[in-house]
Amino acid sequence: MNIRLVKLSDKYKRQLFEMMDKWLAVEQHFSPYMIRRNDYHDFEYYLENLEIKEETEDGRVPDSTFFCLDEDRDIFVGAVNIRHYLNDSLLFTGGHIGDGIRPDERRKGYATAMIGLALEECRKLGIKRVLMTCDKDNIGSAKSIIKNGGVLENEVINEDGIWEQRYWIDL
Repeated sequence: MNIRLVKLSDKYKRQLFEMMDKWLAVEQHFSPYMIRRNDYHDFEYYLENLEIKEETEDGRVPDSTFFCLDEDRDIFVGAVNIRHYLNDSLLFTGGHIGDGIRPDERRKGYATAMIGLALEECRKLGIKRVLMTCDKDNIGSAKSIIKNGGVLENEVINEDGIWEQRYWIDL
């Protein structure tokens, strides 16, 4: 597996469109939310509004979004969104990292490897302790978090009434 995290640019427009077309054909609501928040077909607007630069009134915090590039196949297999710090809402559910692997590339080890790369980005941001959350019934996500050192703190019911697990990773 030869992957790396990349920032979106014009260079990766084809990879973005291909991934999003395939992903949205199967799922409409997936993580990370930031990559589906705006319409990628308006690429310039999408690129300009992919990341939050400063805290917003609706509680969004500054973040960084990376796409997981499989260098051997020159395709995006997933994405991660890293929140630079936690507010009360993110501390309860959401955490520092939102991640997702497109459906046709799941169960191949990408999530575990991508989270490992995202944790390196967290280190660069000075984050010492990372919170990751996942729905309780998302066994694959939980396994990927645990393989990266995640320790279950507790389970909470999120705003949608879904049980969510909260894992901490010490860097």
